[in-house]
Amino acid sequence: MRSTERSTRKKLIGVVVALAFVAAACGSDDAESTSTDAPAETEAPAETDAPAEIEAPVEAEPASTEAPADTTPEDAGLPERVISLSPTHTEIMFAIGAGDLLVAVDDFSNFPAEALELPNELSGFEPNVEAIAAYEPDLVLIGGDFSGLGDQLAAIGIASWDGPAATTIDDTYAQIEQLGAATGNVGGAAELVLDMQTRLAAAIAAAPQVDRPLSIYHELDPTLFSSDSTTFIGEIYTLLGLQNIADQAEGDNFGYPQLNAEFIVSANPDLIFLADTKCCDQTIDTVGARDGWDVIAAVQNGNVIEMDDDVASRWGPRIVDYVEAVSAAVQAAAVPA
Repeated sequence: MRSTERSTRKKLIGVVVALAFVAAACGSDDAESTSTDAPAETEAPAETDAPAEIEAPVEAEPASTEAPADTTPEDAGLPERVISLSPTHTEIMFAIGAGDLLVAVDDFSNFPAEALELPNELSGFEPNVEAIAAYEPDLVLIGGDFSGLGDQLAAIGIASWDGPAATTIDDTYAQIEQLGAATGNVGGAAELVLDMQTRLAAAIAAAPQVDRPLSIYHELDPTLFSSDSTTFIGEIYTLLGLQNIADQAEGDNFGYPQLNAEFIVSANPDLIFLADTKCCDQTIDTVGARDGWDVIAAVQNGNVIEMDDDVASRWGPRIVDYVEAVSAAVQAAAVPA
């Protein structure tokens, strides 16, 4: 992988921890405050449980989880030119039937294929207000406003919708419904949520019942950052009855501990899920070649599973694909009794 891509990934992981720390500090002052403790896109981990909301000039209509019954594409308050600065929200827009509203996307938006046909040079990580305004949008989708972009856009009369990275799958459903309401695609959003819920239930039901919970290690990058069960991706493993070794990590890591090789080897996970195959070229072979890792059960039994970084780090419609992939891996796992 190019050095610039590695650098961006490390910066994003750093942002996750920094944002989580700030949120935790704020929470100590106000018991009602929400917290930020999940990864952004990889784009890297950065998730938060704060509710998504429209930040807009006074005349703009904010989105809500319950859209008015008469919301239609013809409503005067609906946007006609939308920019997405989040790969997750780009995927949601296309999935609910609102892709035709997009006039530009960020430089990480690479799915679906139609997204690549749009201008894709904007940065969601270091947004440039002037570059955004040049597209004359009437709505900008933000995947966690940690730079004050919403206020900057409001100052020049551009509405924004902030959908921070989810910490639960229910957060994902809520954001899909909110975007459906904000763009006049309530029906498409409802259909998408129902399909996701149905597939999720089937994937969970398909996971085999075992005498003891299988243990897993989820790898975010080769420096051994991981995700524990308090995070969005960690919830998936819990739903499938898996035991996450990252839960044993000590200290304030806000859901994303950086483990060390000795700890992972001693924890001896039954399965290893690699979410750094595209960013960092990690494979079952590179893991097996790591010093001392050949004694880990997952390596010995061939249970190192190469996942898609993008699917693993985005909280949109394809998260069900990830659940299905994990469920299939558990079903196929060769684990001695």
